[in-house]
Amino acid sequence: MAKKATYGNESIKSLRGADRVRKRPAVIFGSDGLEGCEHSIFEIMSNSIDEAREGRGNRIVVTRYLDGSYEVQDFGSGIPVDYNKNEQRENWELLFCEMYAGSKYDNAGGAGSYEFSLGLNGLGLCATQYASEYMDAEIHRDGYCYTLHFEKGENIGGLHKEPYHKRDTGSRIRWKPDIQVFTDINIPRDWFVSTMKRQAIVNDGVHFVLKEETAGGKFNTTEFCYQNGIQDYVAELAGEGALTAPVFWQAEKRGRDRADKPEYKVKLNIAWCFSNRVHLIEHYHNSSFLEYGGSPDKATRLAFVYAIDKYLRDHGKYTKDESKITYPDVQDCLILVSNNFSTQTSYENQTKKSITNKFIQDAMNDFLREQLQVYFIENPDAAEKIASQVLINKRSRETAEKTRINQKKKLTEKIDIANRVQ
Repeated sequence: MAKKATYGNESIKSLRGADRVRKRPAVIFGSDGLEGCEHSIFEIMSNSIDEAREGRGNRIVVTRYLDGSYEVQDFGSGIPVDYNKNEQRENWELLFCEMYAGSKYDNAGGAGSYEFSLGLNGLGLCATQYASEYMDAEIHRDGYCYTLHFEKGENIGGLHKEPYHKRDTGSRIRWKPDIQVFTDINIPRDWFVSTMKRQAIVNDGVHFVLKEETAGGKFNTTEFCYQNGIQDYVAELAGEGALTAPVFWQAEKRGRDRADKPEYKVKLNIAWCFSNRVHLIEHYHNSSFLEYGGSPDKATRLAFVYAIDKYLRDHGKYTKDESKITYPDVQDCLILVSNNFSTQTSYENQTKKSITNKFIQDAMNDFLREQLQVYFIENPDAAEKIASQVLINKRSRETAEKTRINQKKKLTEKIDIANRVQ
């Protein structure tokens, strides 16, 4: 058995450069497995999505190559890579090789280069570069074509700059995730399809193109675009025969998470309907799919239970001493998609699967409560259908629970009797 090293002053060390990601990829990407590798792809896509949302290009092309490499191309303004006087360094070094370097730290009031940003922390591009076997960047802006090449987190050859006489601008990043960093880099096609479809849903009118190289050197192409975003998506999910017609609400609010915190702007976009065949709840924030919800999910639960319970009480729908509805009774027949944006966002972590902003929760809760109460007054037939279906769900749940408890009690009694027999 090897002798353990002594724990002393010389035991402490700091990771530098690419080792900060290559030795601990899960800290940045949430996992060192396939899920982490997938998230590294989304980090590069996020920068292109931010460009498109600001009106700089409306097309994003993601390519899967047979050699296991991936490419994201946008037609935005192009990544600034020349000399930065304020930082007294080349921007390409800052963005590709420096953690926490970016242009999105001053967006709290919406005054930065990006009003609503998916990429916030200045980590994604650099971290993905560090976690790559190789990365190539080609950037068109300011009348020049810039190219960069990296291998295992190290730049090879510096920045190449040549005059570019075409009018198009944008960035093209191609890289291969390093199998020495991730335990699995073979991202399935389904992940690209679901991710790009979701991004098309929450970025109205932006064309997301998936290109896949074939054995013959040709490419199969699939395109995703929703001109009316979540409105079209909810209508698609509901199909024919929904209990209520799809509704779309939007609002803009300003507020603070705490009295001493800076004020920021929130844009709420919510589409919903009720169905006795389909149910689905999805929340997005600044285009990121909130798999674990957080603030908007809490707001939805509070608002819908409050508004429907109030309607049931006001209209005498409950029987005497009947318990009130719960969120599962509502959720079982609700299709709702929220697509919100804010100039300041508190994500639970770098993987951006949940947000914790108190003001966003309060603003969305208040807005939904007000809108639902008005909706029930203006749409009495729809309100009656919703109330009836939610009560059916509630009473069915309670009946099933009573049956389960009674069955369990009977089985327990039988076991007790059998155990007493000598």
